[in-house]
Amino acid sequence: MVGDQPVCPPQLLLRGWGTVLLSQCLSSVFSQIPDPELLPTDPPKKPDPVTSETVVFWGLRLWQVIGIFSVFVLAVVITLCCIFKCRIPRTKKEIEARHAQRQAAKKYANTLETVPPLNELTEIPGSAPDASAVQTLSEQVQTQSANNSQPSVVRVSEEHPSSLTLPETG
Repeated sequence: MVGDQPVCPPQLLLRGWGTVLLSQCLSSVFSQIPDPELLPTDPPKKPDPVTSETVVFWGLRLWQVIGIFSVFVLAVVITLCCIFKCRIPRTKKEIEARHAQRQAAKKYANTLETVPPLNELTEIPGSAPDASAVQTLSEQVQTQSANNSQPSVVRVSEEHPSSLTLPETG
């Protein structure tokens, strides 16, 4: 029994080969069926285009947000220009006129510092105060009231309506 090999019945051999063929066929068929996770799906919905009427946030539309932002920036720029006195002259002529104006104001301020007070200007230097100088009305009233303890009444003379005379007491 050296050469004896077990013999398979033909039905078993046929079933074996059928099973092999069937598994080969099924594997090739199953490899062609796509995975549901990999199947193409509907493309994602494109977002709506942004227009001026698009609501951005807090119920404000895009144009309103841009307007508010622009007003805020303009207010900041104007405030900074007012605080730091940013003045941009337009022409060379205006720059030169501004410079001349500043120089003239500086010269005028320096001149005012050298001007003596008014009471020094009315007196003549080197002369004694004149006792016969014309007194003002208020000075006359004060001198007379100092002489008399009674209050004086100032009257307007009828001959010269513009001249004032003091009543004579005596």
